[in-house]
Amino acid sequence: MATVRSNENTHANVLNDVKTRLASEQHFQNTMLPQVSRSFALTIPQLPEFLCLAVTNAYLLCRIADTLEDDPEISADATRDLYGFFIAALEGKAPPATFCRLASAALSLQTDPVERDLVADADQVIRIFLALPTTTQNIIATCVKKMCAGMPDYQPGAHRGLESLAELDAYCYFVAGVVGEMLTGLFCDFAEDIALQRDRLDKLSTSFGQGLQMTNIIKDVWDDLERGFCWLPRDIYGAGGFNLDELAPNHNTALFRNCQGQLISIAHGHLQNALDYSLCIPARHKGIRIFCLWAVGLALPTLQKVFTSSAYYHGKTVKMSRARMLLITQVIASSASSNTAQRVIFKMLGMGLPFAPISGVEHTRAMHKMQSTMH
Repeated sequence: MATVRSNENTHANVLNDVKTRLASEQHFQNTMLPQVSRSFALTIPQLPEFLCLAVTNAYLLCRIADTLEDDPEISADATRDLYGFFIAALEGKAPPATFCRLASAALSLQTDPVERDLVADADQVIRIFLALPTTTQNIIATCVKKMCAGMPDYQPGAHRGLESLAELDAYCYFVAGVVGEMLTGLFCDFAEDIALQRDRLDKLSTSFGQGLQMTNIIKDVWDDLERGFCWLPRDIYGAGGFNLDELAPNHNTALFRNCQGQLISIAHGHLQNALDYSLCIPARHKGIRIFCLWAVGLALPTLQKVFTSSAYYHGKTVKMSRARMLLITQVIASSASSNTAQRVIFKMLGMGLPFAPISGVEHTRAMHKMQSTMH
């Protein structure tokens, strides 16, 4: 069976169209990406050219939606209204400028200036989106619609922690699990030999996203708290004897760290599934493998720093140095085609971390069941 892209000509035509007709919009995308995400600015360029364009576009669209949800002064109902204009613009049913004007006016000064700029000029990102092949648009739009449908449900309670681990799972699905599903769709559409792995990838995709999102939640706990948000599950911390109502940076006590350890063990389990997901990608697609493997490989050292630090009171205290990031990415890239080598590397990166095995199949089934009952 052929393993080349069945839609190679379509992708090449889109790339040429964007370069000639939408050069300024593509420049905007490429300029914004490193400003809003250091990690994705590192990993996305490893992808083949068409996927790099599509995933950059998808990430920025998701970031636009996330920016609105993260602003503490925008209510959940107002967020839903803005999402309606956003989706209408993606569907070509409303001018993107209308969404940009309304969303920019709604954002408060508590939102980062770079993210405010991204929302103000979201029409440039939307124009790139509308130039992508229909299949690609549908894959990305499905992700964005699920995200916009689910995220506002968790805004009201996020000021005091989520009620349970199940609620954290659901939140992570809507902000990251759907991204794992979207990447699976894009990868499978890109190459026929990846599509042959669709069943395995689908079963691990939501866990892939959750492992990365939980790492961010654990790492950013103090930064989120400063903005008035807390995404930690009250049942896990309550069972460990810690009341999240008392959470403050000076509460990084042994009791709190013990509860964090339980959450880290779950994140570690999801990251193991993310590794398995990455290794489902056929070895010849080295760029796609590196994109996935770097994301997971950089998450594990972050969890290590949080787990071992008794002086963790700010995200900057667990920020990885550029030298260590370079070392890890080089080691992973040098043996990206070897499943055995990658498992050894990831075992070393996760050494000493608590670990709770997670069934990717059961997790994906539970997330889909949860989604069907909510929306």
